[in-house]
Amino acid sequence: MSKSHQYSGWSNNIEYSHVKIKPSKYKVDSNLFVPGSKSMTNRALIIAALADGKSEIAGILKSDDSYWCIEALRELGVKIDLVDDKVYVEGMNGKWVKKNSQLFIGAAGTVGRFLPGALAQAAIGEWEVYADEQLSKRPIKDIVNYLNALGGEVSFLNMDGHFPLKVKGRGLKGGEIIASGKISSQFISGLLIASPYAKEKTTIKVVDEVVQISYIKITLNMMEQFGASLQYNEHLTKIIVNNKPYTSQNIVLESDISTACYFFALAALTGGKVVVNNVNCNTLQPDLKFLDFLKEMGCGVDILHTQQQVEVRGPKQLKGGFTFNFKEISDQALTIGILSVFSTLPITITGVAHIRRHESDRIMALSTNLKNIGIKVEENDDGFTVYPGTPTDGIINPYNDHRVAMAFALLGSVIPNIVIENPSCVSKTCPEFFEILSKTGIDVQYIREGDM
Repeated sequence: MSKSHQYSGWSNNIEYSHVKIKPSKYKVDSNLFVPGSKSMTNRALIIAALADGKSEIAGILKSDDSYWCIEALRELGVKIDLVDDKVYVEGMNGKWVKKNSQLFIGAAGTVGRFLPGALAQAAIGEWEVYADEQLSKRPIKDIVNYLNALGGEVSFLNMDGHFPLKVKGRGLKGGEIIASGKISSQFISGLLIASPYAKEKTTIKVVDEVVQISYIKITLNMMEQFGASLQYNEHLTKIIVNNKPYTSQNIVLESDISTACYFFALAALTGGKVVVNNVNCNTLQPDLKFLDFLKEMGCGVDILHTQQQVEVRGPKQLKGGFTFNFKEISDQALTIGILSVFSTLPITITGVAHIRRHESDRIMALSTNLKNIGIKVEENDDGFTVYPGTPTDGIINPYNDHRVAMAFALLGSVIPNIVIENPSCVSKTCPEFFEILSKTGIDVQYIREGDM
């Protein structure tokens, strides 16, 4: 099962095969806004659909992932209206109108981890959930096992441990479950989101060190905003979810800090200045910690205007010689890898073994592309080391991974004629990425198939 979408105003509908990026003629000095948080958008959409009553969610991210989330919910009978960056969701109180549907979720990993539980908690229904080829290669077995242990009935239609899934609505009984946090925090989040609808309270005991614990905190915070009754300790080793369904809410989502980090890095690379305006500096989004690493590399960082604005100023020369653990902010591992090319000494990133299982093997993608343009990289079990050098121009293969494309696009701010293949892959989280990049003065040229 495969689908594509052409949604006017949602993402860039003009297909280009490549973009060519060249440095600005002037020193970068930009004042920017970035779109809403991907992490919060899909959590809010699914929780609002489960809730009782009509919710208003402002500041949503219009991306491929949120598009497929909305389409899947509509296929279940949820009424959803979009007005600019607001979405109005008529919650179903845990009961789906369409009791038998095929649901397609594209490459939306968060939806793939959150939707099965939202289906399994229903008392009646039977659905098949399909994903695109990329997401179907990623593991899903843990969340299926957790849901079935709580009384769900979820099975694999083809290959064990992977999409597509069959989910029968039989309700969840609740109880106690032991869950591992070492593979993906999204499995635990998916279990949490469904648990308020279990017949009894659900106790989740988390073993192993959690990959990106901040994202579980974002889930818990969103659940509480919609009225869930929870108890949990500081390290989230024990979480209790009581049988108290969600109620509708009017909420405003934060901007996406992961996207903002590419523009912070742009200032660092070019020795320029970038101000991002709509940043919540009290956020639970972990990628704000990226600013601490930029400071260590010699950048100036200031928080302005009541904690809602960040200014980053790049140094004449980035410092190196560090070993950084990026486990909590692994989405920025590739970003720091690109900065390392221009530092005084090599930089080693550890704690990111799990990024080999994302949209691409990101460690391999970084290493292969940098080596192809003359940069020495060593891959490690849980990370990599990048050595400073003078890269040549070249064509970058993003492996259909938005993080790879956005990180390597930064190279074009200092190296002429960096070409990114398949630039539309950024629409997974930030369809406007290249448009925002061009607003900083960086020369972005769109190339159609056959014009290379």
